[in-house]
Amino acid sequence: MPKRILQGVVTSNQNAQTITVLVERRFTHPVLQKTIRKSKKYRAHDENDQFSVGDIVRIRECAPKSKTKRWEVLTDEAYQAFLAERAEHAQAQQQEDAQRHEEKEAAAQH
Repeated sequence: MPKRILQGVVTSNQNAQTITVLVERRFTHPVLQKTIRKSKKYRAHDENDQFSVGDIVRIRECAPKSKTKRWEVLTDEAYQAFLAERAEHAQAQQQEDAQRHEEKEAAAQH
């Protein structure tokens, strides 16, 4: 199962190896058609205590690290690797779909 990745702002780094990240999501209300902002705080594992209040970070789901921590901070290098892997997977899927399409066309001609 793919792990979710969220982006937010660090609101606290008081605890050792833990930061609190405020993630805001925006959506249109189904009835009122008005844009609504909702936010939620997540506690994330910061191995090296490298982030401070006000930093914009990406966090990803992980196995529980403690009673309240279910997320870990995603470094820029790890995020770039994730994007590269996702692009590679999409390209492979595209080639597979094109191949399947060609096989269907060949079968239809016979």
